[in-house]
Amino acid sequence: MRDRITVRGLTLRGTHGVMPEERVLGQPFILHLTAELSLAGAQRSDNLEDTISYADMVEVARNAFSSRHFKLIEAAAGAVADALMARFKRIERLEVTIEKPHAPIDAVFETVSVTVGRARHD
Repeated sequence: MRDRITVRGLTLRGTHGVMPEERVLGQPFILHLTAELSLAGAQRSDNLEDTISYADMVEVARNAFSSRHFKLIEAAAGAVADALMARFKRIERLEVTIEKPHAPIDAVFETVSVTVGRARHD
């Protein structure tokens, strides 16, 4: 198993979606970020410079998520993943899940979600 830093349940409001009312009213989205990277240096040094700040991860994710209107959460998740991989060179693998609990579907459901993954080339 690889070392991980995880941010679960980051709730951001957005106007993403295909339906016109989604662009006007907006809704909450829930993001889960899981970054795999070596934490051995940080374990030895107990120093923030030897890891990734989860506060910085949240800020990068928030900025990418809010950078523009996305019709699809697939596109939003990809933008967040790409921004995190670009900003944090220590990340070896990454998963970004975006949940849309209020998707305009005529059904009773808890949430819909999309997960995208990224990995550095070996």
